[in-house]
Amino acid sequence: MFGKKMPGNIVTPPKPASGPPASGAAPALSQGPGSSVASPPKKSGSPSKGRASKEKIEQFNGLKMRLHRKLIDQLDLTRMVGDEDTLREKVKEVLSQLADQENTLLNFNERQRLISEVLDETFGLGPLEVTLSDPSVTDILVNGPKQVYVESNGKLRLTEIEFRDNAHLMRVIDKIVSAVGRRCDETCPLVDARLEDGSRVNAVIPPLAIDGASMSIRRFGADPLTWEDYIAFKSVTPEIRDFLAAAVNGHMNVLVVGGTGSGKTTLLNNLSGFIPETERIVTIEDAAELQLRQPHVVRLETRPANIEGKGRISIRDLLINSLRMRPDRIVVGECRGPETLDMLQAMNTGHDGSLTTIHANSTRDAVARVETMVMMAGFELPLRAIRQQFASAINVIVQAQRLTGGARKIVAVTEVTGMEGDVITMQDIFEFEQTGVNGDGRAVGQFVSTGIRPSFLERLKSCGCDLNPDIFTRRVLMADDGS
Repeated sequence: MFGKKMPGNIVTPPKPASGPPASGAAPALSQGPGSSVASPPKKSGSPSKGRASKEKIEQFNGLKMRLHRKLIDQLDLTRMVGDEDTLREKVKEVLSQLADQENTLLNFNERQRLISEVLDETFGLGPLEVTLSDPSVTDILVNGPKQVYVESNGKLRLTEIEFRDNAHLMRVIDKIVSAVGRRCDETCPLVDARLEDGSRVNAVIPPLAIDGASMSIRRFGADPLTWEDYIAFKSVTPEIRDFLAAAVNGHMNVLVVGGTGSGKTTLLNNLSGFIPETERIVTIEDAAELQLRQPHVVRLETRPANIEGKGRISIRDLLINSLRMRPDRIVVGECRGPETLDMLQAMNTGHDGSLTTIHANSTRDAVARVETMVMMAGFELPLRAIRQQFASAINVIVQAQRLTGGARKIVAVTEVTGMEGDVITMQDIFEFEQTGVNGDGRAVGQFVSTGIRPSFLERLKSCGCDLNPDIFTRRVLMADDGS
């Protein structure tokens, strides 16, 4: 009565009566041992379609590799002369001929894309060329060959960019680092480098990077930010800019502090623009990023150890050597170790007006960081002696910060006034007060003048930097609603 008994002792339930179920009744589901739940409807994207798409991508990549090999076999790119645009046009003509020889079923757009990607592999950085040509992209983060993130307009997003495999990514990394005389291999799996436009590059490769080579690129735009851009973006006010201009021009030692990605290097670059053209400047960096426009600039860059572990030249070595180069100003890209002691010594021994940056979350944290880094120099200096060095060397601390929503601002301009007992005393001249976030998730607030006048105003006046005292009157300088 339960229907025909099937092999395996599975009982087939009776078919439900045709027609819609009674009103209010739930659809009947068989509950016995032989019950079976209907499978869900198939998704529109079938596995076979996904496999076909993957095969097409692999065929396209294979064709691209064949064209690239044929191009290298046919042309000796090292012997070709001319500017890059002219060379690209010549190579493009050769690629078009090679593409015609391939028996492929590519439409016009696919053919143009094929030629463009081979050109990018030949002259540029392969898949990254698309993002490098986008001026809105500030960071490119490569997490292995199949995952590339970019930061644009303060937002981080995953892109569709992929490398063929880890070997392809490694070739791109090698192309970047070899251009600046460095290497990245098993003996040196960590490397700092730079692109032609000054963009900062860091790469980590296996075995340290477990899921494939990792690379981060901090972009420097083709058109560097100016103080007018800072004001237009509400990152600073005209009053703060005028004060910083007077401080740099008046030979105050300035320390720029902030977290990762807060814009310290860009701010340092703009602050250095206030240095008079008549002065001799020596810049010292791990990877040369500063773009000073003065005519009398000597740029120094550190060097990693060779394959035998010898020949390393550190920032501290360059800083000590720079003191013999008769500099008027010393600009250090970032102090992160024992060179901090030498920087303080230089500021205290006739190199007034020097500038540098350090990682710190606030102006008060900057003092503790400097103390720690000075101790790394290996000298057993008393804490009070270190603080006295700091208080006499640093005049102004400028804090940059990346706020909620991606906005970067100068959130504090602080004067170091001296010491009281064993404590370094400081006072805020200008600050940004965040009051919340708007509907788009961006920080809102206002720039204020605290009403405190810096103690070195007379010194600035004697250097010809006569500031309007009204800028120090306690008031709101600029409101920012995040729009």
